[in-house]
Amino acid sequence: MAAVPTLEIVAFVEQQILPRYAAFDRAHSLDHVNQVIRRSLSLARQVGADLDMAYVVAAYHDLGLSGPRAVHHLTGGKILRSDVRLRRWFSAEQIRIMGEAVEDHRASSAHEPRTVYGRIVADADRDLRPQTVFARTIQYGLTHYAEMDREAQWQRFLEHMHHKYAETGYVRLWLSTPENQQELKTLRDIIHDELRLRQEFERIFDSLQTDR
Repeated sequence: MAAVPTLEIVAFVEQQILPRYAAFDRAHSLDHVNQVIRRSLSLARQVGADLDMAYVVAAYHDLGLSGPRAVHHLTGGKILRSDVRLRRWFSAEQIRIMGEAVEDHRASSAHEPRTVYGRIVADADRDLRPQTVFARTIQYGLTHYAEMDREAQWQRFLEHMHHKYAETGYVRLWLSTPENQQELKTLRDIIHDELRLRQEFERIFDSLQTDR
């Protein structure tokens, strides 16, 4: 099995696919998709999955944000399946599997991903490093709820942390890798310490305001 994705596929993705992320919000930027790609490739190596397929799924996973966010995972799957350029490297069956993986990546999905590629991108998209989770959540709030003042942004942030990441939240990990499990535990420990969580919010909020 190859140690890295096929260079021809990488060149195509970097030239034709990744630039499309420049049109999305800061929480779903080029930095985000590159991080999902890196994590997907790491997970694919750990479970013995095809690196080319894992790479393409990661690269396409949020392209559906060009349409309504609520169905972006479904839109993204359609975009991947309809991209005839992928037929140069992949069979119809591989393209079907990759399209399903994009559809299955959403954190709030009610069902387990249908294949290992869906589990890989779903877990890679759950970048659970606390600073990344906090920054992306605040970035999203500043972009989509710009009318909110600092206190309202904090309340939105706090509610999201509990709704998604606490023990009763909807986030799930499908591949029990030690790294993901430890990051989730660390994140939950901070969420339970509301004073520390508020301090993290204030620090990141101020830094993002300065960057705007």
